[in-house]
Amino acid sequence: MKELFLGQGVAHSILLLAFVMGIGIYLGRFKFKGISLGSTWILFIGILTGAFMFASDLMKAVNIPCEIAFWKLSSYSGTQSTGQVTEQIPITQDIKGRNVVIVEDIIDTGYTMQHILAYIRQQGARSVRVCTFFQKPAALKVDDLQIDYVAIKIPNDFIVGYGLDYNGFGRNLPDIYQVV
Repeated sequence: MKELFLGQGVAHSILLLAFVMGIGIYLGRFKFKGISLGSTWILFIGILTGAFMFASDLMKAVNIPCEIAFWKLSSYSGTQSTGQVTEQIPITQDIKGRNVVIVEDIIDTGYTMQHILAYIRQQGARSVRVCTFFQKPAALKVDDLQIDYVAIKIPNDFIVGYGLDYNGFGRNLPDIYQVV
């Protein structure tokens, strides 16, 4: 097991790069095959900053006509959700009438995703689906949140790596670490 010193804490490697990338390939090649395109290409929206690595690997594996956009939102301070979603970089693509897939790194409380879905629906999306790399079922506080594609369900532990961070540190790590 690899250890990482992150600020004042220690993190242990729990998932390795080959497994992480394999999940992106699996979702891209098999789960998105059945999405109805209608008259427009699917718009994948990666939620920054955490989902940038997952979105990148996912898009390499998706073999349907699509485009990708990014939207930067924040709701964390340290290892805790603030419960407040702030927009740091707005999404600029026209969403009206589009088939949208939200690409998220992790869904824990569900508050950020609830905010995202309300906005996307308000903008008139034809359909909206949610794809997340990690989900923490024990942390979920939003009862009616539909998550269409979940790569891995994990315990309510704080993790870093592969885009996920602790106060900005650890995003560049290819493996996933649990902060202990």
